[in-house]
Amino acid sequence: MIKADNISKRFGRFDAVKDVHVHVKKGSIYGLLGSNGAGKTTLLKIISGIIRADHGVPTIEGESIFEVPDVKKRVLFIPDQPYFFHQTSLMQMASFYEAVYDQWNGERFHQLYEHFALNPNASLSRMSKGMQRQAAFILTLSAKPDVLILDEPFDGLDPVVRQQVKNLLIQDVSSRSMTVLVSSHNLREMEDFCDAVGVMHKGGLLYERDLEELKTDISKLQVAFKKIPDESFLAGMDVVHYEKRGRVLTCIVRGTEDEIDRYVRSYEPAIYDVLPLTLEEIFTYEMGSVGYEIRNLIV
Repeated sequence: MIKADNISKRFGRFDAVKDVHVHVKKGSIYGLLGSNGAGKTTLLKIISGIIRADHGVPTIEGESIFEVPDVKKRVLFIPDQPYFFHQTSLMQMASFYEAVYDQWNGERFHQLYEHFALNPNASLSRMSKGMQRQAAFILTLSAKPDVLILDEPFDGLDPVVRQQVKNLLIQDVSSRSMTVLVSSHNLREMEDFCDAVGVMHKGGLLYERDLEELKTDISKLQVAFKKIPDESFLAGMDVVHYEKRGRVLTCIVRGTEDEIDRYVRSYEPAIYDVLPLTLEEIFTYEMGSVGYEIRNLIV
């Protein structure tokens, strides 16, 4: 659905995006994660057709989007700071969206602004940040885009509204195969929302993986021995991180669960548990293993 190969963008001497490859399947939710200044927003603007890449041409269903109105009608982008025309109301912005987007649904617009209890005739500039964010979602979801690109979309929303918005997005993905590309620093929030993730740092994409595949490729072990084995025990695994407290050893290990299980049991541990890892923990240890500091990746 979304294909971006060898995408690069430079501003002066600064490489904002460097040779990035991103592939998003139709009807999926792809989380673009990473550190501050990693280039996520620039990449989203390139993919959504707002700015042109210096190298590489992103496509949506095989078509370039930059300065192609017919493709842009099917794609909507909500930036980290929602934009509305000066001194307009939600109803006035709805009239503009209806004129631009062929799939605009007035009935849905009415249902959504009533659901979120927003006054459609109130000035958007006088609304709070959270209410403006809700207004942006109401307009966007009423336009029924085939592709929705979001930059820090849940910032400013309270927990109840945040979950309501996520449910609406998931419903559209499920019912009409809308494709979502979402950027966020909040790994915990993305964990139950995304099908796949890509991690950016310093303009490059470190990797992209299906979320379930990512979780099965790294495990957290807690092992205790009657007699602590020598260093060959750790040397026999792909250990990302480990801590030793007395006879208890906690390890973060790459590899399949079956392979790890057979290996650990061959040392006849007194206690052996495989503990669940959160998405935040996975990225913390993965990034630490390639030399990136935790504070640069987790907010």
